[in-house]
Amino acid sequence: MDPFDVKGKSVVVTGAAKGIGKATADLFASRGSSVARLDVQAGESILECDITNERAVDSTFAKIGRIDILVNNAGIDDMRTIEEVDEASFDRMFGVHVKGTFFATRAAVPGMKARGSGKIVVTASTAGMTGLAGDSHYAGAKAALLGLTKAWAKELAPWNIRVNAVAPGCVLTEMTIHKGQAFINERAKLIPLGRWAQPEEMCQAVVFLASGDAGFITGQVISPNGGDTIVGI
Repeated sequence: MDPFDVKGKSVVVTGAAKGIGKATADLFASRGSSVARLDVQAGESILECDITNERAVDSTFAKIGRIDILVNNAGIDDMRTIEEVDEASFDRMFGVHVKGTFFATRAAVPGMKARGSGKIVVTASTAGMTGLAGDSHYAGAKAALLGLTKAWAKELAPWNIRVNAVAPGCVLTEMTIHKGQAFINERAKLIPLGRWAQPEEMCQAVVFLASGDAGFITGQVISPNGGDTIVGI
């Protein structure tokens, strides 16, 4: 049998228009999954869905129907010091990451419970594991996702629904490239492997966690980060 077999599975990926979300959706599709790609703006093969809008999420997920695998990937970044974070910035950051992930998961869970199986993968960040100076609202939102992942893993285990997180380190995406090549080069010097990752290097972990090969893994965090963040025992 193929490793990381997800052929024939119905998959939803949020934030799928670009970056890690697009790479993840592409990998699932290449492995024979049926993929619904969600993003805040419609586009070629993209379903429009503002995941911060509870009704929009419920309506979109109802139209999709069966969901075997949910990848909560949608996210934003907006680097600001604590003094620069106003209420609107704070609400938007937690709205996309935390409310959006919560609403999407809540919409997918009833069907998974009815079938007695399901896989949910959350895109967190090393920022949520160790903190990030000058971006505390982002780090806080990502840390909240780790808490949700662990709570859901325990709550949903009786229905054979596995919930895990992938916490990327430095990845070259549209969201990070705008910081400039000088910043990217300097930051790379702090990474033991000496470089930033490509989005395709993150989605392999997502597909693994969503496959039967990870059947006894739940409530865990896998962090592909080039050795930049090493935590635990």
